[in-house]
Amino acid sequence: MTEEKAQAYWRENISTILKLLVVWFLVSYGAGILFINQLNAIEISGVKLGFWFAQQGSIYVFVILIFVYVKMMNRIDEKYDVHE
Repeated sequence: MTEEKAQAYWRENISTILKLLVVWFLVSYGAGILFINQLNAIEISGVKLGFWFAQQGSIYVFVILIFVYVKMMNRIDEKYDVHE
């Protein structure tokens, strides 16, 4: 792998990680703390949405983000021919 290709691979890897971290932050901190009053106005099955995000929603989103990361990294690995 050339130096330019390695740097492009690393840039794309870091960009992917940062995007997913932003989503995780918005869901865990934003939905669970910052926007809790607005979300608590919505109830699903008798549970306020802000409470649900603070207790379980952010965990579900985090697990989904793990699978999204794997899928995205597999595509990047194939693009730069570093896959197994």
